[in-house]
Amino acid sequence: MRISSKGEYGLRALLDLALHYGEGPIQSRDIHVRQAIDENYLNQILIVLRRAGLIESVRGPQGGHRLARQPDQITVLEAVVALEGPLLPIDSGREGLEPAEPIDREVIREMWHETRAVLEAHLGALTIEELSRRKRGRIGEVMYYI
Repeated sequence: MRISSKGEYGLRALLDLALHYGEGPIQSRDIHVRQAIDENYLNQILIVLRRAGLIESVRGPQGGHRLARQPDQITVLEAVVALEGPLLPIDSGREGLEPAEPIDREVIREMWHETRAVLEAHLGALTIEELSRRKRGRIGEVMYYI
């Protein structure tokens, strides 16, 4: 599995929005400055995230972007699949190549299915809020909950 710049930047944009959750719409320019992502590329990524239902966009001078749900309700798996597509897709272009031992292909595919399941379980349990907590912990910022 390979994560492209689109996946990396998209996760960083979601993390940025989570860190500013509750502050109202965040302008893409602010995300661009804080995350050092090309603003035009960022806007393309934000469109993908909006279409996936992960963020909402508000038009107008006081507009911007915000998470569509609370940060603890958005999983990293949702974000990665929205940005990158399915995890570990089977390369169907090789279907015509029959191995001398068909069971070999079955054993290998089974291993890939198991790997995908482990990866999906891990990323599905990890939320954008957890990434926010990790960042806050590293910069020494403490969040107080009432």
